[in-house]
Amino acid sequence: MEIIETLSYYFEFPQVRYALIVGVLVALCASLLGVTLVLKRFSFIGDGLSHVAFGAMAVSSITGALVSGMKPYIDASNDMLIVMPITIISAVLLLRTGKNAKVKGDAALAMISVGALAIGYLLMNLDVFPKSANISGDVCSTLFGSLSILTLSKSEVNFCIIVSIIVVAVFILFYNKIFSVTFDEDFATATGTNANVYNLLIAIIIAVIIVISMNLVGSLLISALIIFPALSAMRLLKSFKAVTICSACLSVVCATLGILISILWSTPVGSTIVAVNIAAFSVFSFVGAVRRS
Repeated sequence: MEIIETLSYYFEFPQVRYALIVGVLVALCASLLGVTLVLKRFSFIGDGLSHVAFGAMAVSSITGALVSGMKPYIDASNDMLIVMPITIISAVLLLRTGKNAKVKGDAALAMISVGALAIGYLLMNLDVFPKSANISGDVCSTLFGSLSILTLSKSEVNFCIIVSIIVVAVFILFYNKIFSVTFDEDFATATGTNANVYNLLIAIIIAVIIVISMNLVGSLLISALIIFPALSAMRLLKSFKAVTICSACLSVVCATLGILISILWSTPVGSTIVAVNIAAFSVFSFVGAVRRS
């Protein structure tokens, strides 16, 4: 009863409700394509693009400081016009570069992700630009998610809702094409499906999900929301549709539990959500091992 009373008190604040809505929507969108990325061996594309988004945020913050004369700060809602296009373009380049015989996919991913992360942090620490009063806090918040859940504005929530509806609609509309490209790209191409277009669509959706989720989970942890639910579902299920549905449900449950735990014990939201996902993966792995034995 004490826990329920505490949660009821906190949910009287709109910012807490905002965090829960955004967390559930981000977890749902990330899990839908997680199965596809795991099966296509693209698991680390989320990690690479999240580093690119961090670098883009640094560039956007410095650009805003030079234009307005104000001190830069990390704020996804204000930087979206710069961060979103840069991340999407990087997803396209990563897909194209990965097919180059001279630069393999894993090498291209390492170059883009590490390079963007390093340049972003370098730009934020150059003396020629005005610095935030708490640059260490800005960087930590961007990499690992907001230290407090009371940071999301109504405009961010509305933007997340709109983007989430688009992502879910696109996934449902092109489900059969994504399914065919995931399992046998050559056969899909032979039957008339333009595999390059749908691979590009997958990369763009992942880039969009990463950008909208950085405020809550952080750039270093967002790939966990993409990968862990899919891997957990695969411990028990074999069908692509069943794994996708289970992954989405599990991701939403883990995100909800993570946010509630962070409210009760004042822990970082992103890290708590990932920890809950790890616990769920351990449980699913144990149950899967028992079933196989």
